[in-house]
Amino acid sequence: MATLRRLRETPRHLLVCQKSNFGHEKSRHRHLVETHYHNYRVSFLIPECGILSKELKNLVMETGPYYLVKNLPLHELISQEFINTFVKKGSCCALTYNTNIDEDNTVALLPNGKLILSLDKDTYEETGLQGRPSRYSGRKIMKFIISIDLMDLSFNLDSKKYERISWSFKEKKPLKFDFLLAWHHTGIQESLLMSYFSSYQIQEHQPKVSLSTLSDLQCPVLQSGELEGMPEVSCSALELFDWLGAVFSNASLNNEPNNFISTYCCPQPSTVLAKAYLCTITGFILPEKICLLLEQLCHYFDEPKLAPWVTLSVQGFADSPVSWRENEHGFQKGGEHLYNFVIFNNQDYWLQMAVGGNDDCPP
Repeated sequence: MATLRRLRETPRHLLVCQKSNFGHEKSRHRHLVETHYHNYRVSFLIPECGILSKELKNLVMETGPYYLVKNLPLHELISQEFINTFVKKGSCCALTYNTNIDEDNTVALLPNGKLILSLDKDTYEETGLQGRPSRYSGRKIMKFIISIDLMDLSFNLDSKKYERISWSFKEKKPLKFDFLLAWHHTGIQESLLMSYFSSYQIQEHQPKVSLSTLSDLQCPVLQSGELEGMPEVSCSALELFDWLGAVFSNASLNNEPNNFISTYCCPQPSTVLAKAYLCTITGFILPEKICLLLEQLCHYFDEPKLAPWVTLSVQGFADSPVSWRENEHGFQKGGEHLYNFVIFNNQDYWLQMAVGGNDDCPP
């Protein structure tokens, strides 16, 4: 009965909302984008827009590529050649593919050179490496976290520590995974990853791009200085967050009596947009690419526009072992970790960051 009650409970989640200005010297917008490493979906919504600018469209079409490598031995990611070629130069991300964070062994490589392993109890003990219990294991510890600093290892390749890790991955407990990999280094072809892992089964992928124009869209009224909204004047950040979820899900916003799928209705006060442009990019998307998109959206208002604001929403992989920075991430009932920017025409912005029950508070 206790299990049934837990299943019926609404999953706990945490939403942090804050406002600032892109021109403020203490604005953290870039840092928060750069430290949310494993992103699988990016969407932006532009009110009163029927066609993308050339600059935005070019950025959208240049968010890839990324690669899927099958049965890649884990020791390949700690080799001196890999570290010198990819980890030390540019931004390199990797994430195990088709693994469930609450059930399977999962691995992530972060752009700062940290290799994070989330292992079940048996695998952890067989590796012989030192780690810590997962914060979300419950009373009976079944998952362990190992963090390896590849940058530190690269300076001490003759050390006993490196020899032990290499021995563990090559001989004591050889581990293989399917990996998603992406790498960006200005001035160097990203296809270098393809040639480097040519001895393995590797596939190049481009992110999937969906472009659509929404007509007669009911939309909440916002005021940049009123994060919590004002009765009969403007809507709050929380109301906008719910509205965006409905728009991205293509849900009805009218709460019609014969609609048994959605009873949601647009918050008030609202206005009707003649048209709005929605772009969604799905794949394995590096933070650097998202930074470029955010910067270009900030420049959207360099010339007068009908739109009072635009939004940029980013969702992370539900089964990534980290959310922001090196904060441990768990799935529990949803696995969500995401953020949304509302960019106003005066360069003010709202930032909304959401995580589920098995996560630390967003930074």
